[in-house]
Amino acid sequence: MAFGSSLRFWKDAAAFAFELIARQSYVPTLEERRQNGASVYRAAWQVVIAEEDSERVSLLAKAMPPVCWAFLPSSEMKPSVLQNILLTFLNQTLDAFVRKSLSSTALLPTRPNRSKHSSKVSLAEQWLQALASDEPTLVATPEELQRFSMTLHNWVDQIRPVETGAAFRTCFRLDAPGEPGEDNEKSSDWRISFYLQANDDRSLLVPADKVWKERSSTLTFLKRKFENPQERLLADLGKATRLFPTLEESLRAARPEELKLNTEQAYTFLRESAPLLEQSGFGVLVPPWWQKPTARLGVKLKVKSQADANTSSGLLGLRSIVNYDWTIAVGDTDLSIEEFESLVNLKVPLIQIRGQWVELRPEEIEAAIAFFKKKHSNGHMTLGEALRIGLGQEASELGLPINDIEGDGWIKELLDRLIGNTKIATIKTPSTFRGKLRPYQLKGVSWLAFLEQFGFGACLADDMGLGKTAELIALLLHTHATQQRALQANPALVICPMSIVGNWHKELQRFAPSLSVMIHHGHERLSGEAFAQEAKRHDVVITTYSLALRDKEHLAAIEWEYVVVDEAQNIKNDAAKQTQAIKKLNAGHKIALTGTPVENRLSELWSIMEFLNPGYLGSGVDFRKNFAIPIERYRDVNRAEALKRLIQPFVLRRLKTDKTIIADLPDKMEMKVFCNLTQEQASLYEAVVQEMLARIEEADGIERKGLVLSTLLRLKQVCNHPAHFVADGSALRGRSGKLARLEEMLEEVLAEGDKALIFTQFAEMGTLLRRYLQETLGRETLFLYGGTAKKQRDVMVQRFQEERRGAPLFILSLKAGGVGLNLTAANHVFHFDRWWNPAVENQATDRAFRIGQRKNVQVHKFVCIGTLEERIDQMIEQKKELADNIVGSGENWLTEMSTAQLKELFTLSRAAVGE
Repeated sequence: MAFGSSLRFWKDAAAFAFELIARQSYVPTLEERRQNGASVYRAAWQVVIAEEDSERVSLLAKAMPPVCWAFLPSSEMKPSVLQNILLTFLNQTLDAFVRKSLSSTALLPTRPNRSKHSSKVSLAEQWLQALASDEPTLVATPEELQRFSMTLHNWVDQIRPVETGAAFRTCFRLDAPGEPGEDNEKSSDWRISFYLQANDDRSLLVPADKVWKERSSTLTFLKRKFENPQERLLADLGKATRLFPTLEESLRAARPEELKLNTEQAYTFLRESAPLLEQSGFGVLVPPWWQKPTARLGVKLKVKSQADANTSSGLLGLRSIVNYDWTIAVGDTDLSIEEFESLVNLKVPLIQIRGQWVELRPEEIEAAIAFFKKKHSNGHMTLGEALRIGLGQEASELGLPINDIEGDGWIKELLDRLIGNTKIATIKTPSTFRGKLRPYQLKGVSWLAFLEQFGFGACLADDMGLGKTAELIALLLHTHATQQRALQANPALVICPMSIVGNWHKELQRFAPSLSVMIHHGHERLSGEAFAQEAKRHDVVITTYSLALRDKEHLAAIEWEYVVVDEAQNIKNDAAKQTQAIKKLNAGHKIALTGTPVENRLSELWSIMEFLNPGYLGSGVDFRKNFAIPIERYRDVNRAEALKRLIQPFVLRRLKTDKTIIADLPDKMEMKVFCNLTQEQASLYEAVVQEMLARIEEADGIERKGLVLSTLLRLKQVCNHPAHFVADGSALRGRSGKLARLEEMLEEVLAEGDKALIFTQFAEMGTLLRRYLQETLGRETLFLYGGTAKKQRDVMVQRFQEERRGAPLFILSLKAGGVGLNLTAANHVFHFDRWWNPAVENQATDRAFRIGQRKNVQVHKFVCIGTLEERIDQMIEQKKELADNIVGSGENWLTEMSTAQLKELFTLSRAAVGE
């Protein structure tokens, strides 16, 4: 099921409304409405749009689909009208939610015999009751309601943002003692200076003394004009006193320019008033140190290793034990007990230590005192705990902020690189790697090798098509070379969906012919000791997720150098038996490859991380409490940022849209997608070959050519899908290796917000694909073939090319869609079945790869392993320089082959069949 554009828009708007509620950005108010010619006053809750949210409101309003304002005449449509529609929705959503939340809460103490409409109830009481009830209307005389409305609005306006759209605003700058002010003279007091600040250039500040010296109604400063500056400054100062009452002292001067404060007043301004002033639209400039975490009393963690740098990586990892030592610190400065006690005795909230201002909170002082009393300042912890502290996610039991973490030796190197203080050294491409790694791929291999060095699991989560498989193969070769031994003593195990087993085999043969590969699947696969012995004779063993469960005892009996899970979303369900079986495998190193580390829920990410680095994110219960619920249910931005910092060292994700990646990519990337046949497909394939070869043997001339072409056609249909060959309208799922792989890849395409063209030379297969993809993926899927009328064809093209709301998938028959179309909205092209004339395929690909294309285009050519598709593909690749002569006439050149050659071409190999 696909949601319409209007529903998606209102969903985003509702999310914004609930974000405002969570931030408490709303106020109670009184709305005046006209009803039957008279004014009616209604208690309501309204959003407060702070300055930082105003641009977001504007952008959201601009994104409003036309259907949302279709009830208005086009002549009335202006940006301000769209914003009003959006604000009305935000207010109505917020009012309903807050009113519902307060329905069981009394804003006033209950008084007997006093209903809302009782004459003994004041308007203020009536208003408070109405804010939490289903009857929001107030009852009183028009004069009383008008007076109450004015009083209420004057009160609420104190915290509303100052006028937006003005050329300038009033700004307050706080300077600490010893810091130079506007006159560059150092003051011994805390001082707030007043300015007018340009809204379009926040660096442009007009000091108050220049405002008061101006005698006209227009002030010119640095070629900028400020209208009525004195009136604006005075009015804003009066309004600001309601948020910071101490400012009232400055208004005793005829021309207020600044206000001197004591330390306590300055602290109140920093902690309480400055945020309120900013929310109300005033400019606020505070000393830079106030925004830094080092401006507070905290602790520093010093970590030392119990193992030397030469320890095997298998003995390291996040569970390795390290020694630690806590110290009280301010920024980079450690404090002795005597220094700390002297600070406590000062009993002031802001103090200066060695030239650095520091905030002292009472609760932090108490926590620090408790720390010294417990004398638990040193001991042992796991490296994982130390890393969580270094990433700022695990507060010490002291109740104090953690200012820094230091390590020695290899721990210092590790922490610096994981936390991001230093870069990971780039390794060289292994000499045995047959290919060229792009710069970003080499960085990926280096990152994997670095984490492997310290025994950590890694998740490579690059976008589809960026070459994760090649990076993993390069890592295997790097290990092979640097450890100067074969992997066979402890082979690497690759677990992947059946649909890409063949692809893995082909990629290993292509990039790493020096590595021996064993495929563990099929009815004749080995088991027990025979399997163990055969596995150890190979560098890499490839198997499937289903066999990881079915053959778990055989796989668990081997010490693997690597366990690699490709399409790692297959272990997203931690409770699944398959996931549990994989997590119990013995591995020196664990790696997860996925383009979608999170598909629906954060628990999926936890499950993958639990496989890679057990315990790092805590138990499933702890993770749900600390991250999943706050982020998914309450959209907690801080928790989301905390989780991001925690996983960042172990998850590498590069997107095709990254500028550094785009620079490395060619405009068009062509890749083969090797698929296995299902058992059903294999049986049909062999039956067709046996029948047709017998008939070809007996025929000659034109009849023989016709039979060869007919055989090619029928075998292609079998490779596509049994239902395509039999044409019986039967179910499609689970019966075709190609279709299974196409579905997996399209899920990733859609998850990335991309669009795809899918070419097939068969109109019947296009019909089957459209029905299946639209049902399983829930997204609009177009299909253009030879019988499509021109008008309908034009509508389809326009629909696909629509940038935001267009259909993301477009199936085209190769001949009908191969020419005359401009489909540059697509950045993926799938050739589901092959036309053995490269010129025809290239012409189809050029529907997307042409002038006007702003993205890199990925071309995926599907080939069934061990079938005529693979053999013809090999023939074409081997004779590319003669391709025009060989295949220039389509597939007719195949009809000239001898029967023996055709038998070799058609015969099904054992590697073709999946599970």
